[in-house]
Amino acid sequence: MNNKQLADTFTLIANLSEIKGEIIYKTLAYRKASESLMSLGREASEYWKEGKLEEIPGVGKAISEKIDELLNTGKLEFLEKLKKEVPPSLADWLQVPGLGPKKIAFIWKTLGITTLAELETAAKNEKLRGLPGMGAKSEAAIIEGIASLARRSGRIPLGRAYPLAREIIGQLKKVKGVVEAEPAGSLRRMRSTVGDLDILVAAKDSSAVMEAFVNLRGVSRVLGKGEMKASIEFTDGVRAQVWVHPPEKFGTALQYATGSKDHNVQLRQLALDKGLSLSEHSLTKTSGKGEILCATEEQVYKTLGLPWVPPELREDRGEVQAARANKLPKLIELKDIKADLQVHSTWSDGKLSMLEMAQAAAKRGIKVIAFTDHSVSLGVTGGLSMDAHKKQAAEIKKIQKQLGDSILVLHASEVEIKADGTLDYPDEFLAGLDLVLASMHSSLRQPREKVTQRVINAIRNPHVDIIGHPTGRLIPDREGADLDMDAILNAAAESGVALEINAHPSRLDLDDVYARRAKDMGIPISINTDAHSEGDFDMLFYGVATARRAWLTKNDVINCWPTDKLLKWLKR
Repeated sequence: MNNKQLADTFTLIANLSEIKGEIIYKTLAYRKASESLMSLGREASEYWKEGKLEEIPGVGKAISEKIDELLNTGKLEFLEKLKKEVPPSLADWLQVPGLGPKKIAFIWKTLGITTLAELETAAKNEKLRGLPGMGAKSEAAIIEGIASLARRSGRIPLGRAYPLAREIIGQLKKVKGVVEAEPAGSLRRMRSTVGDLDILVAAKDSSAVMEAFVNLRGVSRVLGKGEMKASIEFTDGVRAQVWVHPPEKFGTALQYATGSKDHNVQLRQLALDKGLSLSEHSLTKTSGKGEILCATEEQVYKTLGLPWVPPELREDRGEVQAARANKLPKLIELKDIKADLQVHSTWSDGKLSMLEMAQAAAKRGIKVIAFTDHSVSLGVTGGLSMDAHKKQAAEIKKIQKQLGDSILVLHASEVEIKADGTLDYPDEFLAGLDLVLASMHSSLRQPREKVTQRVINAIRNPHVDIIGHPTGRLIPDREGADLDMDAILNAAAESGVALEINAHPSRLDLDDVYARRAKDMGIPISINTDAHSEGDFDMLFYGVATARRAWLTKNDVINCWPTDKLLKWLKR
């Protein structure tokens, strides 16, 4: 068994134990073991062979004995007994929003149903609303939750795929003879989720690259290995492929493998119009006489009469036509961002003090930071009362003196848009803040009309400056609210309120499609990290990538504006 299979086993034990009603510390032990196994740099079986299982974090004597049994026999007697007490299909129910282990156990024991299909049928037949604590709204939420599970793609979040790809590329570039290595596919186009990791390498000799690739740290199994291509699976289930091409053909290979398919169709037609045929290997004359080799993508596009098209734009959304007319935008870059307008500190659920966070931001070239600690109704985050805000404002004045002109600190708040459509603080209090960022964190499954009106109410509030992570989605686990985005965009265009691209890779919300529509409608965009710790500031890269996919320039993003222009806009 590989690490993923072992981790899945302990996750299942934890889930079934919770439904059974086991004490919490036991289930937490299994979850901790599962997380450790998924993050191991090598196979647990290697620790097992060395007699060092208990050196794995979170693995004590009891867990190590279970791993030993699994690796010896492929089964675990403890789990088999547990499955007889609690149907294993009930673990699937935990993925449905709003269903916890106690409620699952009660429904199962009361109605005698065990599968998601049976649960959905019971909800549709109104058999749940008679149970204690459940009603028509609960049934509707369960039906929608099960439907959302069916819509999940199984793709890898960008924030997980990109660092792994860069690590792989870093290792492959160390191989003697490697000239270049790049990611390809939807990862290079910086989509919010990707499938398998595709990596292209330029080298004369492929054998050394193949050996290095299949022997990367964390590889669980080799799915295939040929002369020019190899496929592997890591212990966490992520799959990666590498292709090796001669350096003189790397440009056409990279362009082809980056895609998108529809973008490539456009390029092939341009090639045909010029009497050429474009493939991953080269451009050839359709007459059969002559071959044009391209070592770089720039050569490919130049041969077709085009400027180089940034990978983020290659989605067949008008980029080829814009390139032909020499009207491609000068896309925003990471270095253009000078302000971070959603940051959290220990005043709510952040990990560092305001001074520490401000110093970390200044170190990264940020000139303006807004502390948007949560408002009072979001109790789980330690939201601030109005009195607490007054104390925070006093502290900001103190740390501003310590920081000098290295960075400007704004007193702000991430104000909850409550389920009834009102904001957490009265208008007279909001008027005293430097910046108001309004967001939804709860009741996201309200009917479309109601949840849309909540956001529009916030947009129309004269003190709200930015709508944070508008849909509230969490990739890959939670769909966003079912908003009428046309209505949202129209309201934002009328009011001048900015919409946020939240840079956290689990959000990337507003997405690129709606961010581009917002740009076209003249709606300001704000890119923020939503940082809760110093390392979170480095997530800004993902937000900028989403903005580039939306064709945004630095002029479209308020975080790029000079400080005086930004402050003037906030006082509008």
